[in-house]
Amino acid sequence: MSNRERRDLPADLERLRQRFERWRETHRTRSRISDSLWAAAAKLAARYGINRTARALRVDYYSLKERVAQASAGAAGLQQGTFLELPPPSTTGLGECTVEWEDVAGTKMRVHLKGFHAPDLVALGRSFWN
Repeated sequence: MSNRERRDLPADLERLRQRFERWRETHRTRSRISDSLWAAAAKLAARYGINRTARALRVDYYSLKERVAQASAGAAGLQQGTFLELPPPSTTGLGECTVEWEDVAGTKMRVHLKGFHAPDLVALGRSFWN
């Protein structure tokens, strides 16, 4: 990363970049990056973008992308693969109405519906017209 690009970094991203550099100076090559550094990187990547953050911190784009996805799933309160059971739709609040049909021959049908579902009304109308 050039000096010009470093000057253009937001202050918090620059501070984290310096933390990564200090960590690299004290650890062997290919050492695992600590979870606290990854968490900070994921937080800033959500704000500044994965590509920009990965380049500034010199970390793998796809590893950072995965950490961002894990952090956002954790923030939503759902883990990957979590089953969420939804209750069946309640029958309260179903409408009541009177429907009248009349064909060209003058045949009439009047139906008073209470607690019906719209698909039931469509099926009833089709049977009348046939």
